[in-house]
Amino acid sequence: MTNPDLQRSVSSLNRVEIVERNLDEYLENAPQPIRTLEGHEPVREGTRLTAREAIAIFEDQVLSRQIDVAARELKKTGRSYYTISSAGHEQNAVVGSLLRPTDPCFLHYRSGALMMARARQRGGTTPLFDTLLGLVASAEEPIAGGRHKVWGSKPLWVPPQTSTIASHVPKAVGAAFALARVRRMGLASSLPSDALVLCSFGDASINHATAMAGINSARYAVRHGNPTPVLFLCEDNKRGISVDTPRRWVSDFYENMRHLHYFLAEGDLDSIWETVRLAIHTCRTSKAPTFLHLKCQRLWGHAGSDQELSYRSMEEIEEVEARDPLLTNARRLVDLGVADPATLRGIVETTRERVRAAAEEACRRPKLTDATTIVAPLAPFDLDACRAEAANVAPEEKRLRAFGKELPEQARGPGRRTLAALINAALTDALVQHPEAIVLGEDVGKKGGVYGVTAKLQQRFGSARVFDTLLDETTILGVAQGAGHVGLLPIPEIQYLAYVHNALDQLRGEACSLAFFSQGQFTNPMVVRIAGLAYQRGFGGHFHNDNSVGALRDIPGLVLAAPARGDDAVRMLRGLLAMASTHGQVSCFLEPIALYHERDLHAADDGGWLCDYPAPGEALFPGEVGLYEPEPGPEPEDALVVTYANGLRLALRAARRLAEEGLRARVLDLRWLNPLPLAAVREHASQVGRVVVADECRATGGGIADAVLADLLESGFEGRATSVRSLDTYVPLGPGADAVLLSEEDIVAAVRRVTT
Repeated sequence: MTNPDLQRSVSSLNRVEIVERNLDEYLENAPQPIRTLEGHEPVREGTRLTAREAIAIFEDQVLSRQIDVAARELKKTGRSYYTISSAGHEQNAVVGSLLRPTDPCFLHYRSGALMMARARQRGGTTPLFDTLLGLVASAEEPIAGGRHKVWGSKPLWVPPQTSTIASHVPKAVGAAFALARVRRMGLASSLPSDALVLCSFGDASINHATAMAGINSARYAVRHGNPTPVLFLCEDNKRGISVDTPRRWVSDFYENMRHLHYFLAEGDLDSIWETVRLAIHTCRTSKAPTFLHLKCQRLWGHAGSDQELSYRSMEEIEEVEARDPLLTNARRLVDLGVADPATLRGIVETTRERVRAAAEEACRRPKLTDATTIVAPLAPFDLDACRAEAANVAPEEKRLRAFGKELPEQARGPGRRTLAALINAALTDALVQHPEAIVLGEDVGKKGGVYGVTAKLQQRFGSARVFDTLLDETTILGVAQGAGHVGLLPIPEIQYLAYVHNALDQLRGEACSLAFFSQGQFTNPMVVRIAGLAYQRGFGGHFHNDNSVGALRDIPGLVLAAPARGDDAVRMLRGLLAMASTHGQVSCFLEPIALYHERDLHAADDGGWLCDYPAPGEALFPGEVGLYEPEPGPEPEDALVVTYANGLRLALRAARRLAEEGLRARVLDLRWLNPLPLAAVREHASQVGRVVVADECRATGGGIADAVLADLLESGFEGRATSVRSLDTYVPLGPGADAVLLSEEDIVAAVRRVTT
């Protein structure tokens, strides 16, 4: 007796062949049109779509489809590693054919046909073979080099996206916003003045907070009078893996939203063409965000491993297959006399053979196996080139126009300044030296920041270069990424370290992955200023005293700087800006809030925490640490204290107390928390023989002590080593903070322990 469930399971495994056969059978049996149109003729009255272009779009769609077929076939033999397909989404080829190659595209992973159509426009590219190389993870794949299957191409202006949850939407909006900003700043651009930015995503992704933040920020920008020509392409297949999208969910939400043009593209190929053409024209001419809602189908499940019958009936699957866009387009082209069935059949058969042959060749190409090669794009660093960039100081007359009567390095003695004041001066110099630099964030404009760090910058450089954003960290980092894409050097501010956790994926999943997945062909340089760490008095609680940097240190390729003194901060900021300008580096500049306005070190009015402004051109780079040695004596030093940020001030105070007991402590300021300057720690540890790591961040994974101690152990350090750290807790409000944070007394006690 036959098991019907088994029959259904077997038939579900052959849905690719069934869909292919449906098209073949139609083309084999379709009637001949009465008349075949000439290539230049419109396919019907009232449309600009010509027969020639309609056939070309069909070819793009067939090519995309056959690549998806090949991915499944290669997977069966263990030669392919990616089976999320564009099957059913092929009407997006219309968008690819109507956009210009100079319209940057941030693409959804089902935008294969769009990519084929875009490549056809540009010429000189090999999208078929390039895509197959990505499927088999070949090192010869031209965008990611085998690191991941992505849609991306430098010649086609398609930065690679690995997102599945629309986390690329904020940076697409940022790029659109920055297009006008570049022109407003008087900078040259390789993109035309009427370029727009496309961002495609699925219907399920619109529910994600990141997508909502991006679309909201585009509307907000336009409401404030800022041109933001971004075309949101929602490829609506009514599914998010197994979860269905409610009927009219997308249109109900976006159809009547203010400050957002909405277009629904559905129906026949020629109708979709006209709607897409109008949507692109509207976005381009209005320079306002436009939502293009494209109805799609999803064939063959979410990916090759997805068994649709576990959540969809066979009847539903067959209904979707009957709406296959290749099948419906073939019928439409034949019915309109655009092409006869034999012509379309020839396109399908020829494309199949091309793809099969190319797939076999792609499988023979080398894979990416060398670890050094794999990580090379993460954080390239040419010290000489970066030093040269930092030394490229702006002319004195330009600096004087920004600073006024006196340059900051000319103010000596009584003119010594706090950390906050020196960072402000460094930002002023940065904006003079780098005409492409912008400062953005909440309250950075007229207010000058919560702590006055950006005071007068907008007054000096104008609102085109120093401007406030809405209150959303995802938007701030998204705008910064997009601005970096189109040639600007963003310096975004995140108001508190606790707030960056709201938008961490914009750094981890997007900004820092871009160079990795494009082999450095695309970069989004930025220096993210973050006010953070603990010890802030009078304005406490864990949101304003966040002492966990573990999530930032976990991000591959991210440079994390933590200055303690004003002069170091200036030099380190210069170094980060040079790295961003030279290599497209993404970095975070973690500014200790509690030290912003600190003036003294050991006693009231000693001025021990005030600094002079370093000479222009002086810069610090990763690996370059700060060293504070005790007074010379006949005996070697008793202990090395390794610390950073607030810990430096605590350690220097502890060292003075220890000296009164006859113990001599050398203090090493790491300055850089990622990558950690471990070579310097090893060198000084071996000289002293006893080590105390004073880590102001949380004990378990929140700071750096575990990494420093592990490296000492693994490198064969034979001396004594210990650490003192803040407790694993949120920082409480008021005096209770003192009970859980690293203290001067903790450091003193630790040094005593390792020296007895």
